[in-house]
Amino acid sequence: MLLGLPTSGRWTVFLDVDGTLLDIAPTPHAVRVPEGLVATLTRLRENLDEALAFVSGRSLDEIDQLFAPLRTTVAAEHGAILRLPDGNIEEADVAIPVEWRATLADLARKHRGILIEEKRHSIVVHFRLAPEAEPVARHAVDALVADAADRFDVLPARMAFEIRGRGVSKASAVKRLMQSGPFAGRLPLYIGDDVTDEPAIAAARELGGLGLHVGRDFGGEPANVRSWIGTLIDEVPIEAPPPDTGENG
Repeated sequence: MLLGLPTSGRWTVFLDVDGTLLDIAPTPHAVRVPEGLVATLTRLRENLDEALAFVSGRSLDEIDQLFAPLRTTVAAEHGAILRLPDGNIEEADVAIPVEWRATLADLARKHRGILIEEKRHSIVVHFRLAPEAEPVARHAVDALVADAADRFDVLPARMAFEIRGRGVSKASAVKRLMQSGPFAGRLPLYIGDDVTDEPAIAAARELGGLGLHVGRDFGGEPANVRSWIGTLIDEVPIEAPPPDTGENG
């Protein structure tokens, strides 16, 4: 059954970045922004009266660099950093201990293929280039967090583990932004691809909106997401894609 989506003027759109708007790359710095995507997002933001936000695990600076010259509302680092519609910044009161960063840097030196992604409020251990190192990576992050479980947790992601502050999530970021500026009073549409997006997908539905998953609703292809959001520019009712049944036609 197709899901109906009314005219874009009643909606606000929240978009994950990696694996949703952009194709997954071997490393975070190797991603590419397809030609025309920034122009499409800019037009969509205008049609939504600026009620468009990126919700990503990436840093705020990285998001701005990827989508320049577009600057919009952002929930960066899974919501630890929020750039509100008025441009003000809100940040979570959490910091990764320096000694944890040193321990994980040493882990990367010892295990070829493990990459460490440093963020302001979190740290990520990537093992995409060394899938066999998953148990080692998991043990390392669990050991660090074990004695600080009241303040930190481990977030499993796609071929990665991230240590973040407890209570920080994309879902809480969506709920916070829905109280702000042009987002307030609208219905949220959230699109994401990873386990980190599932709570935000659920939150969008709880708020009366629509939560879509790249794997289930777009055949696992960011290209299909990019094509579909292009239709949101038109000021006419449109239809969401049917859920992916896993069957080949």
